Amino acid sequence: MIFKELKEIGIVGMPPLAIIKKLNANSITIHDLDTPMIKADMELTAPYLPRVYCAILRTVVLNALHLTLDAIYIDVGTGKCDCALHTATVLEDMLDIPVHRTRNDDTTAFGNPISRSQMDLLRKFERITEGVKTAAKPNDPAPACTPTAGFWGVPPRDFTMLELFPDTTHIYGWTRCMENKTPADHELELHFNPDVPTVFYAQSFCAKTALARHLALKHPHGLYLDSDVTAGGSAKAKIQAFLELSGVKL
Repeated sequence: MIFKELKEIGIVGMPPLAIIKKLNANSITIHDLDTPMIKADMELTAPYLPRVYCAILRTVVLNALHLTLDAIYIDVGTGKCDCALHTATVLEDMLDIPVHRTRNDDTTAFGNPISRSQMDLLRKFERITEGVKTAAKPNDPAPACTPTAGFWGVPPRDFTMLELFPDTTHIYGWTRCMENKTPADHELELHFNPDVPTVFYAQSFCAKTALARHLALKHPHGLYLDSDVTAGGSAKAKIQAFLELSGVKL
């Protein structure tokens, strides 16, 4: 594939930094297919992926059905999941564009200033997820704060649940790996702070639910939580009750 021939591409997970650098250098528009971009019924993905696939990968397919793309780069290594590998095969048969399988084993740490900053948690996640589209470090790193709560896990499909957390929430888990641009760094993903109440989150049907629940049980004050397409009232009530009972100032 000649990068100069591309105008609009989609990414799934975190392709290697070398690929992102080439896309940036050629001013190619990058669409993060993991994020909701299309207002359409999720049931449109049923002919392609089982309903027991996580909402993130079903969102990938929904986006791919509606966007005009020149190619897709999808991480199918340990920084993403086996289901992404199978989704790549589905996309390849669905679409008349190249689907490039990549494996991101990058180890150069970019750091975690956003994860540790005092900032609206939803805004933190927006900045981290937007960061996958560029190979550059943030030019305005936010100062670190003392955490009063923790959010461990992946970026949820429904960001509205993040509105329940205080600005002094630190981010852990795969999202911290994402900001660090080392999505396959399992040791970093395992890290959490035992001194702050922490919600351990994963999308329903994601393999990371096993790790989220395991770490929540190890944490002295952890809550395991999963949700599917949207974070319903029950999930939000659990978060709010957990934080309030933990004495976290919201």
